Amino acid sequence: MSVDQRRRAVEAVQKTIARLQTEKSREVGKAAAERKKAVDASAAAARTKSLPTKMAKLKDSQRYEASAVALEKKVADLESKLAREQVKLGDANKQLTTALQQDERRRAAMQKRERASQVAELSRVQGRLTQHDQLHRTTADTLRRLQELPERLTVLFLASNPIDQQPLRLDEEARSIHEMVRKSEHRDVVRLESRWAVQPLDVLQAINECKPGVVHFSGHGSEDDEILFQDSAGRTKQISKEAIVQTMMAASGDIQLVFFNTCFSHSQAAAIVEHVPCAIGMNTAIGDQAARVFAAQFYSAVGFGLSVAMAFNQAKAALMLEGINEARTPELFAAPGVDLSGVFLVRPEG
Repeated sequence: MSVDQRRRAVEAVQKTIARLQTEKSREVGKAAAERKKAVDASAAAARTKSLPTKMAKLKDSQRYEASAVALEKKVADLESKLAREQVKLGDANKQLTTALQQDERRRAAMQKRERASQVAELSRVQGRLTQHDQLHRTTADTLRRLQELPERLTVLFLASNPIDQQPLRLDEEARSIHEMVRKSEHRDVVRLESRWAVQPLDVLQAINECKPGVVHFSGHGSEDDEILFQDSAGRTKQISKEAIVQTMMAASGDIQLVFFNTCFSHSQAAAIVEHVPCAIGMNTAIGDQAARVFAAQFYSAVGFGLSVAMAFNQAKAALMLEGINEARTPELFAAPGVDLSGVFLVRPEG
């Protein structure tokens, strides 16, 4: 039986126990009421001097007593049923625990096979590049940079939420990313650096300070291919696609991925991969929750050592699992000749 079937079995027994407990409480109350009536009738018989009345009261007392005894027997039967159901619940919980453990082992084995397959695929890509070095010089250089990963992957989280735009919960996005990375297998390899209320010149400053492998833009975008940063007063400062591309080109030495978690960022991502191996952008507006769920799952997968392509697909799956109808909004772009199923952003410790 599957985990879901085991879980439903536990829930069914729990419902039965709840029903029996309710029935028992009801019968206990009825038995107590009948016994009280018997006591009251017996006391009334003792007080009266009329023999016919005395006999009638004693008869009533006996009838109430018999009813109370029958109800108490029913209570005892219900207690026996409850005891049997409690045993069933214990067995059902044990079976559920076993099923969960088996499911976890299967999942771990699947992840291990996926990782081995991805490593093998990267090896095949490297072999083909060696044979065609002159024809694919750009691709070879890109993969060389990806293979020479630093000991730690720094993700630079750049957040801008101008006061004259609709407020976004960017702090929740950063918190979700941090939490999912913290729970990943290679949590100590990934470091999240955040900068808030970002103004245009803050971007180069932060890149020079942090030397990130990933640059993550979080905030607003416009339909004119712009990112909306802040000026010194906290209001909107529009930055063109060309300016962003020039900035990444000037600082692309360590950057492996640029993640535009902003609305209408498709064009920026498509242009950026002329200078970095891969990029993610949004082909239309994206909701606050969708942006948060997608980014958190993407970095979680990266933290488990999955490829960029696999991490991207898992992030889209997370949107579908949450019932968020925006899985077609994010798009993944690669530099010419780069197969992102063989590109990894972290080098596991040890």
